[in-house]
Amino acid sequence: MYSLVVFDWDGTLMDSTHSIVAAIQGACRDLDLPVPSASSASWVIGLSLESALRKAVPELTPAMMPRFLERYRIHYLLRDPELRLFDGVRELLASLAERDVRLAVATGKSRVGLARALAATGLGPMFDATRTADETFSKPHPAMLHELMDELDVDPARVVMVGDTSHDLQMACNAGVHGLGVTYGAHTLKELQGCSPQAVLDSVPLLHEWIHRRLDGAA
Repeated sequence: MYSLVVFDWDGTLMDSTHSIVAAIQGACRDLDLPVPSASSASWVIGLSLESALRKAVPELTPAMMPRFLERYRIHYLLRDPELRLFDGVRELLASLAERDVRLAVATGKSRVGLARALAATGLGPMFDATRTADETFSKPHPAMLHELMDELDVDPARVVMVGDTSHDLQMACNAGVHGLGVTYGAHTLKELQGCSPQAVLDSVPLLHEWIHRRLDGAA
């Protein structure tokens, strides 16, 4: 049985993948840089922003980074009103809290970005602990999970990491905890299966069902 479920944010709890891709592409156009494809831009979601940009936009120089980040944030914030939690997320979190399962977030967002998202959704009180990419090592380094387990005093055998990217699932492998993939975010089924997760699910209701079956002792 799991006593701690750790969630990624973008593409796992919040339907923000398209907004992140559009912001990367828009900033590239603003700076006359080659515009990455949607698949290339979405692959880097989950990494810290600067790590993501170095991979998605290899032509981006250190000198250009401050201006690029400014334009990226403008494009992202313009789409902010469109951002929504995936259907069923609130119910899933509430049902786990009712069963005394501890909840955490491990995200590639900055602390400021996560704080904004938690405030906008009202989900802040649901989580026992959170980690962001500007506070520690970026995924797939295991530091976020190690720090969360230390803070909440939970054994790795009782932890599952839920995410929509191979970065999330590889972080779980590196930390010695179970990984659980979802296909409705950024990465493909094949990419997720390559990280040997416990399962790969294609909707929040199926995620809800799978976790509760495990909590009930079903295989």
